[in-house]
Amino acid sequence: MNTFQIILLVLIALLAVAIGLAVFAPRLFVRGLFRPILAMLYRKRVVGLENLPAEGGCLLVSNHVSWIDGILILWALPRNVRFVVDGGNFTSKIGDYLGRAFDTIFMMGGPKSIGRAIRDAREGLNNGDVIGLFPEGTITRTGQLQAFRPGMGKMLKNTDAKILPVHLEGMWGSVFSFSGGKYFWKWPNKFRRTITLYVGEPLPVDTPISTVRCRVQALGSKAQIDHRREFPVLARQVLRAWRRRGGRLQAADTLGTEASGRTLLIRTLALRRCLRREVFSNEEQFVGVLLPPSVGAVAVNVALAADRRVSANLNYTVSSDVMNHCINDLGIQHVLTSDRFMEKLDIELDAEVVSLDKLKEKVSLADKVIAFLQATVVPKSVLEWILGLHKVKSDDLLTVIFTSGSTGMPKGVQLSNANVSHNVDAVNRAIRLNSEDVVIGILPFFHSFGYSVTLWAAQTLGPAGVYHFNPLDSKQIGKLAEKYKATVLLGTPTFMRGYLRRITPEQFKTLDVAVVGAEKMPADLFDAFEKRFGVRPVEGYGTTEMSPLVSVNIPPSRSAAKHQPDRMEGSVGRPLPGISAKIVSPDDGTELQAGEDGMLLVTGPNVMRGYANREEQTREAVIDGWYSTGDIAHIDVDGFLHITGRLSRFSKIGGEMVPHVRIEEELGKLLSEGDDDDQLRVCVTAVPCERKGERIIVLHLPTEQTPETLREGLKEAGLPNLFIPSADSFYEVEQIPLLGTGKLDLKGSKDLAQELTLAKC
Repeated sequence: MNTFQIILLVLIALLAVAIGLAVFAPRLFVRGLFRPILAMLYRKRVVGLENLPAEGGCLLVSNHVSWIDGILILWALPRNVRFVVDGGNFTSKIGDYLGRAFDTIFMMGGPKSIGRAIRDAREGLNNGDVIGLFPEGTITRTGQLQAFRPGMGKMLKNTDAKILPVHLEGMWGSVFSFSGGKYFWKWPNKFRRTITLYVGEPLPVDTPISTVRCRVQALGSKAQIDHRREFPVLARQVLRAWRRRGGRLQAADTLGTEASGRTLLIRTLALRRCLRREVFSNEEQFVGVLLPPSVGAVAVNVALAADRRVSANLNYTVSSDVMNHCINDLGIQHVLTSDRFMEKLDIELDAEVVSLDKLKEKVSLADKVIAFLQATVVPKSVLEWILGLHKVKSDDLLTVIFTSGSTGMPKGVQLSNANVSHNVDAVNRAIRLNSEDVVIGILPFFHSFGYSVTLWAAQTLGPAGVYHFNPLDSKQIGKLAEKYKATVLLGTPTFMRGYLRRITPEQFKTLDVAVVGAEKMPADLFDAFEKRFGVRPVEGYGTTEMSPLVSVNIPPSRSAAKHQPDRMEGSVGRPLPGISAKIVSPDDGTELQAGEDGMLLVTGPNVMRGYANREEQTREAVIDGWYSTGDIAHIDVDGFLHITGRLSRFSKIGGEMVPHVRIEEELGKLLSEGDDDDQLRVCVTAVPCERKGERIIVLHLPTEQTPETLREGLKEAGLPNLFIPSADSFYEVEQIPLLGTGKLDLKGSKDLAQELTLAKC
């Protein structure tokens, strides 16, 4: 027998073995076939494998991001997983063969088939199998974890199986996910991506579905925290975005400044060179910025990031004392501003004021030539190396944003590159910004939403940004929106009411997305805004400490949802990808169930690095990676977050928590009857009271209604007697204390109430 015959016999034998395995041991055959293929395409990691029970029945519950999640989980785990799947996806002979190779449970649709699948799953659990389930029932379109269907509870009925929460990380952006708004027909954003399966601790069979969902979501947060180094460095992203934009408009403002992507890149690189030579020492880290939203403010912030310095945009609506507190807190040596802007402010700063107007004269011809070459000729990777951006780490500070000071002296919130970069990615998934969008930038950059979204998201994700310094200046905002064909508006309900009265439908005719936050959206405002402008606003929620976005309802025009809702009016949306929320008792910290009000805790890669020079306050605010928001909220069974109010906006009277916002809402309706004025008319606060602990105080604008008629209106609205302030607790004021961002000044309101009442009962 010659060599050829021997080889032929070996091949025939191998073929016979393969056929035999395919027929008599299909699971072994398929695993042997797919393992080398998957190993070539992906890197595999498993975290928490010790949590997988070695034997006995358990229900594996996973998030669902891609078409091949089940295959990847089977590859990652040593035990076979019998997935419950939609049989409609396995109607081909190959699909049917693959499904049956792993004892897959098919659910074909219809009550009988669903009931049969549930019984088969229950039987499998009792027989010691691992049953796999994607309880969302559909692949996520944004990466957000959706509602869990109730079928899970039926499968577990009359079993003692454990529930095993898992999270599969790494498939978003692959051709099998819905990233980019479509499946398959796209270029993957990574090659040989790392797939990590996080396995949580097993839960008892009687664990509520809402708790199971929270555990899966928390594993997702841990996954993105662990992978935060993969978030792109924003300075690199914006330089690339501007270069791609080329000669198209990238930024404009009400000062008349317009800049294309290329022009803005050249100016920013020239500014960076000039600042390094004329202003900064090599060791200087924190730099103050005192500018309104404008093209210049964008260039300054990006120039500082490109120079690996930390910007601190200062709140120009506060007093000199407060601003200098912020400057001294960080040890800021220089504050960048403009002469025209400083003339409008009556402040004295404890730092060297650098006039950008005068600095412009020091930009040399060499600065301009080198900046031009860097922006147009030097390869992107080489430019990033020249700027030293390859040295920037995910945990390096990008900015310090000072809190509003609504409850005390502002604290410096330290946000890293990864913190803000995660938020930019989350905005991209939720709102799906593109190169045709134009974002109206009316929020100041000292506000975290303005900094992260109207600055970085608008400048890196493809849109153009159009900036105006005063969010209450409806006339100019309307003109800007009409001139530049604005499509995206971000603001507060207070701002939106002003636009209703003073902006014409023609000026907002291109508007496609309106997102509101910072305060509760009145129910009537949804309808009124949509009726006038044809766009229905959606609510979102965030805090400075979370960089700031936590959750958002998906705008109707950007929704890709199928089979699951992605917005719910009255809520602030579901937590964004990588962010997890839970509700705990303010008294003992125990976790509460769906629908129960309590303290809102949030975790994710966007949790701040801490308060500047306030380690104790940081430890109080962030415990085991969970940030305590100070907000009272609940999460419904579909995973939507509902904010009830701030803990500081409740009064404990007679042992019961009395919500200020609830009283405010009803008084606001009574005081605005028959009047189109969009002013904030009422504020409810409290002062100390020896007899009851606290006393509710109402501050309101001048009105013809008496305290007695207002009290009667509250009774007719169905408020409990405990919620209704006494007649001598109503105080007429000339204006309600507000912060520069338009939010209610809680500290100012309380101080005013104490002054008016002298803290007496």
